[in-house]
Amino acid sequence: MPGTDPAAGLRSNADQLVTTRCFAEVVHPQARAQPAIDWQGVPSALPGMAGVARNLRGGSPALGWACDHGEPGASVGSRDPHQHRAVQVLAALGNTVRVLGGGARGAVGTVIGKHAYVLCDFEGAALERMAPGDPVVIEAVGQGLRLADHGDVQLRNCSPRLLAQLRWREAAGRLQFAVRGVVPPELMGAGLGMSSEWANCDVMLQDPALREAHRLHDLCIGDLVAMAEQDHRFGRGYRRGWAAIGVVVHALSPLPGHGVGVVTLATGPTARLGWWIDPGATIAAAATGVGAER
Repeated sequence: MPGTDPAAGLRSNADQLVTTRCFAEVVHPQARAQPAIDWQGVPSALPGMAGVARNLRGGSPALGWACDHGEPGASVGSRDPHQHRAVQVLAALGNTVRVLGGGARGAVGTVIGKHAYVLCDFEGAALERMAPGDPVVIEAVGQGLRLADHGDVQLRNCSPRLLAQLRWREAAGRLQFAVRGVVPPELMGAGLGMSSEWANCDVMLQDPALREAHRLHDLCIGDLVAMAEQDHRFGRGYRRGWAAIGVVVHALSPLPGHGVGVVTLATGPTARLGWWIDPGATIAAAATGVGAER
């Protein structure tokens, strides 16, 4: 059957996709007007969203930082809300990002996540020269990507470039992907009910005992995870017999109902979509070409 040989890659409609350029700029870091209250009732004022994170990148641990929704690399978006929504929706993980001005002009990076902004990783030398306000252009392609031989599995936020890097196999009629771990439905938090074509959903991993119990204690930015009992076709939600595959995109938030961010790549019924545990299931290096190695 065509498309069942991992060496040949998954057949898709990639040749029918339109590539469009989205203009954005590096967004200034944000801070809350008042201290946030964490899941144990402790107030804090922490860095997190937007700006340029020089030491939080693809491959970095998603846990253990003193931050709130820590976004890796450079966070980009638009001041115009309509343009910002277009950037958020049309960008896909694995897209190329080029810096158009500023100290890092000419640098090329990769979209590695979506949260409040589109998250882009660059080589360390480029991040050292980047600053808020620097303009970038994203070669946006991926939304609308479909699999030719697995119609029950729907893709979201996945560029053809990234799809070609994912490790997969077919067994008993199920398309399976390599993942680092499995998120049970009771840990799914903020982002449920929202469209899976933009931003992310949070996994509530504040409790160290829960992290250890579900073997999610060492997740890194870029790791692939399976989300059990989740249907992310028309908005993220609970559904028995369904699942979603996603990528860890931002560091832990201490706020109740929030946590580690995961962007959806694929969703479908578990009769057609599955996974296996692989410690090396990450896009941090293989798909982006940048980022720390485990």
